[in-house]
Amino acid sequence: MEDLGARISRTLRRERESAGLSVSELARRANVSKATVSQLENGAGNPSVETLWALGVALGVPFAVLVDEPASAPTLIRAAERGSVPSAAAEYAATLLSASPPGARRDIYVLQADPGEPRLSDPHHPGTREHVILMTGRAAIGPADAPVELFPGDYLSYPGDAPHIFDAQEPGTAAVLISELR
Repeated sequence: MEDLGARISRTLRRERESAGLSVSELARRANVSKATVSQLENGAGNPSVETLWALGVALGVPFAVLVDEPASAPTLIRAAERGSVPSAAAEYAATLLSASPPGARRDIYVLQADPGEPRLSDPHHPGTREHVILMTGRAAIGPADAPVELFPGDYLSYPGDAPHIFDAQEPGTAAVLISELR
């Protein structure tokens, strides 16, 4: 399995070049430093969820494109071997389990969070809907202006194209998130 940093490096460069953008122009559009883009394309750095989302939006591609590893055989991801991307703003990390293949529009993540600063997400692409199943812990999740308290086994679906929140209420909170674009 390819290292997460190497996947980000390979796909970021491919998508930037495919879009016909310079490193400087991508950095400007994503509101990140040119050094950050260069480091990521060279396999260095430790990007946050926020940085990768900003780069994906600037490139017009979903977050998943930057971190997914294409598979031609069965894919097994052991819990202890998951490569996750941490948030810079909260005790929160996202692990892409399955990106949507061409023609389909859904991505599957495992989220891990601890109490502290809530993870506030900006709106994603228009038509995005998020589905969450809480596995462990307790969390307030959903629209930023009306989150719902979830307990293990609870399912919630909400618009991902509006501001939304994931606020862990207990240590070791984990959830499965399916993001779909309609």
